[in-house]
Amino acid sequence: MSARKAFLLRLDPAVWAELERLAQGELRSVNAQIEFLLRDALARRGVAGKPPARRKVTPPTGTD
Repeated sequence: MSARKAFLLRLDPAVWAELERLAQGELRSVNAQIEFLLRDALARRGVAGKPPARRKVTPPTGTD
């Protein structure tokens, strides 16, 4: 695995909650979700780099 750069990121609690919700729905950690979203944003702007890996996830039905 390639080296990773660690850094502190301060987020509004509402943004964090949405990231957690998205990450859970796509079976990712919040860290992986942030990296996915950043890579996606860079790809949309035409910045070179590997595109984000997309996984098809079936949303939960809500029946437990």
